[in-house]
Amino acid sequence: MSRSIERHIVKHGADGARPFDDIVVVEGPVEFRLNGVPIAVLMRSPGDDEVLARGFVLSESIVLHPHEFVTIEAVMPADEDDRWEIILADGVTVDAEQFRRNTYTTSSCGVCGKASIDAVRIAARMVAPGPKLDAETIMRLPELMRATQPEFELTGAIHAAAAFSADGELLASCEDVGRHNAVDKLIGELARDRWPLDGIVMMVSGRISFEIVQKAAVVGIPVICGVSAASSLAADLGVEMGMTVIGFLRGGGFNVYSGADRLVG
Repeated sequence: MSRSIERHIVKHGADGARPFDDIVVVEGPVEFRLNGVPIAVLMRSPGDDEVLARGFVLSESIVLHPHEFVTIEAVMPADEDDRWEIILADGVTVDAEQFRRNTYTTSSCGVCGKASIDAVRIAARMVAPGPKLDAETIMRLPELMRATQPEFELTGAIHAAAAFSADGELLASCEDVGRHNAVDKLIGELARDRWPLDGIVMMVSGRISFEIVQKAAVVGIPVICGVSAASSLAADLGVEMGMTVIGFLRGGGFNVYSGADRLVG
Protein backbone atom coordinates (compact mmCIF):
# COMPACT_ATOMS: atom_id res chain seq x y z
CA MET A 1 0.00 0.00 0.00
CA SER A 2 1.42 3.36 -1.06
CA ARG A 3 2.32 5.83 1.67
CA SER A 4 2.51 8.76 -0.74
CA ILE A 5 0.51 9.93 -3.75
CA GLU A 6 0.84 12.50 -6.50
CA ARG A 7 -1.21 15.65 -6.07
CA HIS A 8 -1.65 18.47 -8.59
CA ILE A 9 -0.93 21.78 -6.86
CA VAL A 10 -0.05 25.37 -7.68
CA LYS A 11 3.52 26.23 -6.69
CA HIS A 12 4.44 29.84 -5.93
CA GLY A 13 8.00 31.10 -6.11
CA ALA A 14 10.26 33.89 -7.32
CA ASP A 15 9.15 33.17 -10.89
CA GLY A 16 5.46 33.41 -10.03
CA ALA A 17 2.80 30.67 -9.86
CA ARG A 18 2.83 27.50 -11.91
CA PRO A 19 1.14 24.09 -11.93
CA PHE A 20 3.19 21.43 -10.17
CA ASP A 21 2.89 17.69 -9.55
CA ASP A 22 3.75 17.25 -5.89
CA ILE A 23 4.15 14.10 -3.78
CA VAL A 24 2.13 14.15 -0.56
CA VAL A 25 2.07 11.69 2.32
CA VAL A 26 -1.04 9.52 2.73
CA GLU A 27 -2.89 9.75 6.05
CA GLY A 28 -5.84 7.59 7.00
CA PRO A 29 -7.69 6.13 9.99
CA VAL A 30 -7.27 2.66 11.41
CA GLU A 31 -9.50 1.26 14.14
CA PHE A 32 -8.29 -1.40 16.55
CA ARG A 33 -10.80 -3.56 18.43
CA LEU A 34 -10.35 -5.96 21.30
CA ASN A 35 -13.05 -8.55 22.01
CA GLY A 36 -15.22 -6.61 19.58
CA VAL A 37 -14.78 -3.37 21.54
CA PRO A 38 -13.22 -0.44 19.63
CA ILE A 39 -10.30 0.71 21.78
CA ALA A 40 -8.57 3.23 19.50
CA VAL A 41 -8.73 5.00 16.18
CA LEU A 42 -5.30 6.12 15.01
CA MET A 43 -4.54 8.49 12.14
CA ARG A 44 -1.58 6.77 10.50
CA SER A 45 0.27 6.06 7.28
CA PRO A 46 -1.45 3.02 5.71
CA GLY A 47 0.44 -0.25 5.73
CA ASP A 48 2.29 -2.12 8.46
CA ASP A 49 -0.91 -2.20 10.54
CA GLU A 50 0.03 -5.54 12.10
CA VAL A 51 3.36 -4.14 13.28
CA LEU A 52 1.62 -0.97 14.48
CA ALA A 53 -0.91 -3.06 16.41
CA ARG A 54 1.83 -5.13 18.09
CA GLY A 55 3.70 -2.03 19.19
CA PHE A 56 0.50 -0.31 20.28
CA VAL A 57 -0.70 -3.14 22.54
CA LEU A 58 2.77 -3.40 24.11
CA SER A 59 3.42 0.33 24.62
CA GLU A 60 -0.07 0.87 26.01
CA SER A 61 0.31 -2.15 28.39
CA ILE A 62 -2.69 -3.91 26.88
CA VAL A 63 -0.42 -6.96 26.86
CA LEU A 64 2.81 -7.36 28.81
CA HIS A 65 4.77 -9.66 26.49
CA PRO A 66 4.92 -10.06 22.67
CA HIS A 67 3.86 -13.71 22.99
CA GLU A 68 0.49 -12.55 24.31
CA PHE A 69 -0.27 -10.95 20.93
CA VAL A 70 -0.92 -13.16 17.89
CA THR A 71 -2.03 -10.95 14.99
CA ILE A 72 -4.86 -8.73 13.75
CA GLU A 73 -7.80 -9.76 11.58
CA ALA A 74 -9.87 -7.54 9.30
CA VAL A 75 -13.33 -6.61 10.57
CA MET A 76 -15.94 -6.78 7.83
CA PRO A 77 -17.10 -5.03 5.76
CA ALA A 78 -13.61 -4.65 4.33
CA ASP A 79 -14.56 -1.94 1.82
CA GLU A 80 -14.87 0.73 4.54
CA ASP A 81 -12.15 2.40 6.63
CA ASP A 82 -9.58 -0.05 7.99
CA ARG A 83 -10.89 -1.88 11.05
CA TRP A 84 -8.92 -4.61 12.76
CA GLU A 85 -9.58 -7.04 15.59
CA ILE A 86 -6.60 -7.62 17.86
CA ILE A 87 -6.14 -11.37 18.35
CA LEU A 88 -4.57 -12.38 21.66
CA ALA A 89 -2.93 -15.70 22.45
CA ASP A 90 -4.97 -18.55 23.93
CA GLY A 91 -5.49 -18.07 27.64
CA VAL A 92 -4.79 -14.32 27.58
CA THR A 93 -7.76 -12.30 28.80
CA VAL A 94 -7.98 -8.50 28.79
CA ASP A 95 -10.80 -6.20 29.89
CA ALA A 96 -11.21 -4.20 26.69
CA GLU A 97 -13.38 -1.54 28.31
CA GLN A 98 -10.52 -0.23 30.46
CA PHE A 99 -8.54 0.56 27.32
CA ARG A 100 -11.34 2.21 25.36
CA ARG A 101 -10.23 5.71 24.50
CA ASN A 102 -12.49 8.69 25.03
CA THR A 103 -11.75 10.00 21.55
CA TYR A 104 -9.77 9.11 18.47
CA THR A 105 -6.04 9.68 18.37
CA THR A 106 -4.74 12.09 15.75
CA SER A 107 -1.34 11.72 14.17
CA SER A 108 0.03 14.39 16.50
CA CYS A 109 -1.72 14.02 19.84
CA GLY A 110 -0.67 10.62 21.14
CA VAL A 111 -2.61 9.85 24.29
CA CYS A 112 -5.09 12.75 24.04
CA GLY A 113 -7.91 10.27 24.51
CA LYS A 114 -6.71 9.06 27.89
CA ALA A 115 -9.11 9.82 30.72
CA SER A 116 -6.40 11.12 33.05
CA ILE A 117 -2.67 11.48 33.38
CA ASP A 118 -2.72 8.79 36.06
CA ALA A 119 -3.88 6.25 33.47
CA VAL A 120 -0.86 7.10 31.33
CA ARG A 121 1.63 6.19 34.04
CA ILE A 122 0.16 2.88 35.17
CA ALA A 123 2.80 0.65 33.60
CA ALA A 124 5.90 2.85 33.33
CA ARG A 125 8.70 1.48 35.48
CA MET A 126 12.37 2.00 36.21
CA VAL A 127 14.41 0.83 33.23
CA ALA A 128 17.43 -1.44 33.53
CA PRO A 129 20.90 0.11 34.04
CA GLY A 130 23.08 0.85 31.01
CA PRO A 131 24.09 1.03 28.29
CA LYS A 132 27.09 3.33 28.35
CA LEU A 133 27.30 5.75 25.41
CA ASP A 134 29.91 8.08 23.98
CA ALA A 135 29.11 11.49 22.48
CA GLU A 136 30.63 10.67 19.08
CA THR A 137 28.29 7.71 18.63
CA ILE A 138 25.27 9.74 19.69
CA MET A 139 26.04 12.52 17.22
CA ARG A 140 26.09 10.03 14.32
CA LEU A 141 22.52 8.85 14.94
CA PRO A 142 20.58 11.59 13.07
CA GLU A 143 22.48 10.96 9.84
CA LEU A 144 22.09 7.19 10.18
CA MET A 145 18.34 7.54 10.74
CA ARG A 146 17.90 10.05 7.91
CA ALA A 147 19.32 7.48 5.48
CA THR A 148 16.38 5.20 6.35
CA GLN A 149 13.63 7.78 5.57
CA PRO A 150 12.63 7.30 1.92
CA GLU A 151 9.12 8.70 2.40
CA PHE A 152 10.49 11.82 4.07
CA GLU A 153 12.77 12.37 1.10
CA LEU A 154 9.68 12.23 -1.16
CA THR A 155 7.23 14.24 0.91
CA GLY A 156 9.03 16.10 3.71
CA ALA A 157 6.00 15.31 5.89
CA ILE A 158 6.54 12.03 7.70
CA HIS A 159 8.10 11.13 11.04
CA ALA A 160 10.61 8.40 11.82
CA ALA A 161 11.78 6.37 14.79
CA ALA A 162 14.92 4.26 14.70
CA ALA A 163 16.58 1.84 17.10
CA PHE A 164 20.32 1.51 17.58
CA SER A 165 22.69 -0.54 19.66
CA ALA A 166 24.96 1.25 22.12
CA ASP A 167 27.76 1.29 19.53
CA GLY A 168 25.56 2.89 16.85
CA GLU A 169 24.48 -0.16 14.85
CA LEU A 170 21.10 0.40 13.19
CA LEU A 171 18.65 -2.28 14.35
CA ALA A 172 15.36 -1.08 12.84
CA SER A 173 13.68 2.05 11.51
CA CYS A 174 10.04 2.94 10.83
CA GLU A 175 8.22 5.88 9.25
CA ASP A 176 4.69 7.16 9.86
CA VAL A 177 2.75 10.39 9.53
CA GLY A 178 2.29 10.25 13.32
CA ARG A 179 5.37 10.36 15.51
CA HIS A 180 3.70 8.15 18.14
CA ASN A 181 2.77 5.63 15.45
CA ALA A 182 6.36 5.57 14.23
CA VAL A 183 7.44 4.70 17.78
CA ASP A 184 4.77 1.99 18.08
CA LYS A 185 5.79 0.52 14.71
CA LEU A 186 9.40 0.47 15.84
CA ILE A 187 8.47 -1.27 19.09
CA GLY A 188 6.35 -3.75 17.15
CA GLU A 189 9.19 -4.48 14.74
CA LEU A 190 11.78 -4.95 17.49
CA ALA A 191 9.44 -7.17 19.51
CA ARG A 192 9.37 -9.76 16.71
CA ASP A 193 12.60 -11.29 17.96
CA ARG A 194 13.74 -9.55 21.15
CA TRP A 195 12.23 -8.75 24.55
CA PRO A 196 12.53 -6.74 26.66
CA LEU A 197 14.03 -3.83 24.78
CA ASP A 198 16.74 -2.92 27.28
CA GLY A 199 20.01 -1.73 25.79
CA ILE A 200 18.20 0.02 22.94
CA VAL A 201 18.88 3.62 21.93
CA MET A 202 15.80 5.11 20.25
CA MET A 203 16.04 8.12 17.94
CA VAL A 204 12.97 10.12 16.89
CA SER A 205 12.65 12.75 14.19
CA GLY A 206 10.70 15.34 16.17
CA ARG A 207 10.30 16.66 19.69
CA ILE A 208 10.37 14.29 22.65
CA SER A 209 6.97 14.31 24.31
CA PHE A 210 5.81 12.74 27.56
CA GLU A 211 3.91 10.09 25.59
CA ILE A 212 7.00 8.97 23.69
CA VAL A 213 9.07 8.67 26.87
CA GLN A 214 6.19 6.78 28.52
CA LYS A 215 5.96 4.30 25.62
CA ALA A 216 9.71 3.72 25.83
CA ALA A 217 9.58 3.23 29.60
CA VAL A 218 6.79 0.66 29.35
CA VAL A 219 8.84 -1.56 27.01
CA GLY A 220 12.17 -0.97 28.76
CA ILE A 221 13.98 1.32 26.28
CA PRO A 222 16.50 3.26 28.40
CA VAL A 223 17.74 5.97 25.99
CA ILE A 224 15.71 8.35 23.82
CA CYS A 225 17.21 10.90 21.45
CA GLY A 226 15.40 13.49 19.35
CA VAL A 227 16.32 16.18 16.86
CA SER A 228 14.14 18.68 18.73
CA ALA A 229 13.49 19.56 22.37
CA ALA A 230 12.06 17.48 25.18
CA SER A 231 9.03 18.73 27.07
CA SER A 232 9.14 19.30 30.82
CA LEU A 233 7.00 16.21 31.51
CA ALA A 234 9.19 14.11 29.22
CA ALA A 235 12.29 15.18 31.11
CA ASP A 236 10.59 14.62 34.47
CA LEU A 237 9.51 11.11 33.50
CA GLY A 238 13.03 10.38 32.26
CA VAL A 239 14.39 11.27 35.70
CA GLU A 240 11.69 9.27 37.46
CA MET A 241 12.21 6.14 35.36
CA GLY A 242 16.03 6.25 35.27
CA MET A 243 16.11 6.99 31.53
CA THR A 244 18.46 9.09 29.42
CA VAL A 245 16.61 11.76 27.43
CA ILE A 246 18.63 13.65 24.82
CA GLY A 247 17.22 16.50 22.71
CA PHE A 248 18.39 18.97 20.07
CA LEU A 249 20.61 16.24 18.64
CA ARG A 250 21.80 18.07 15.55
CA GLY A 251 24.59 20.28 14.31
CA GLY A 252 27.28 18.47 16.25
CA GLY A 253 25.76 18.85 19.71
CA PHE A 254 22.91 17.83 21.98
CA ASN A 255 21.19 18.55 25.30
CA VAL A 256 20.90 15.93 28.04
CA TYR A 257 17.69 16.34 30.05
CA SER A 258 18.10 13.26 32.25
CA GLY A 259 20.39 10.26 32.72
CA ALA A 260 23.71 11.95 31.97
CA ASP A 261 25.45 9.18 33.93
CA ARG A 262 25.14 6.90 30.86
CA LEU A 263 27.52 9.16 28.89
CA VAL A 264 31.23 8.38 28.93
CA GLY A 265 34.17 10.24 27.53
